[in-house]
Amino acid sequence: MECPRCHQENRTEARFCEDCGAPLAVKCPSCGAALTAGKKFCGACGHTLTSAAPSPSGSRFASPDAYTPKHLAEKILTSKSALEGERKQVTVLFADAVGFSTLSERLDPEAVHTIMDGCFDLLLQAVHRYEGTINQFTGDGVMALFGAPLAHEDHAARALQAALAIQMALKDYDATVRQRWGVSFQMRIGVNTGLVVVGRIGDNLRMDYTAQGDTTNLAARFQQQAPAGSIYGRSDVPHRTRWL
Repeated sequence: MECPRCHQENRTEARFCEDCGAPLAVKCPSCGAALTAGKKFCGACGHTLTSAAPSPSGSRFASPDAYTPKHLAEKILTSKSALEGERKQVTVLFADAVGFSTLSERLDPEAVHTIMDGCFDLLLQAVHRYEGTINQFTGDGVMALFGAPLAHEDHAARALQAALAIQMALKDYDATVRQRWGVSFQMRIGVNTGLVVVGRIGDNLRMDYTAQGDTTNLAARFQQQAPAGSIYGRSDVPHRTRWL
């Protein structure tokens, strides 16, 4: 995908330019035309977009500058030069909404967007409370890292504490969603510990991490296998493996 600002080619799955950090246009799945965030139909071919995942792009979640607390942002930018290219042992956390496709089909896109905005707020609060960082928004969830770029020897324990905090907060949030929209809202969480390489941290806090081995893929698989409302995975909390 070509960046509209610097015209560099990026990976198909990239949401932001990997050279300059500019947001990349979302394309219509039918005709390939660039889409305007929040719209219900493609302006080029009329294809309905009501089942598409609400993208954080264009909202307060579009830039790490907007959603990263100031004290964490300062720590990240202070330590970035020492971290570039370094192999790090970290814990990866994936959180994903259960039955998101069904939710999108039953509710108006604005309602789905509102629900996910509230969910993202809860996820950010829990991750940042334990000094993790949001590496990626996935449309209906997030990928978070603990142990990089902010180094913590207890990163696995921090990730597990954040995961538990998320599920506890979602119990109340599920009740709110049920009362207002008449649907259930739960998430699956996967956690795994392993090696990654810090690729680049830009001045605007955009971070690029490359997983070594199956660290990230295994965390994603754990998330997919987890029952609704649960945490499933493996984390090294010195010399132990813990399953939740």
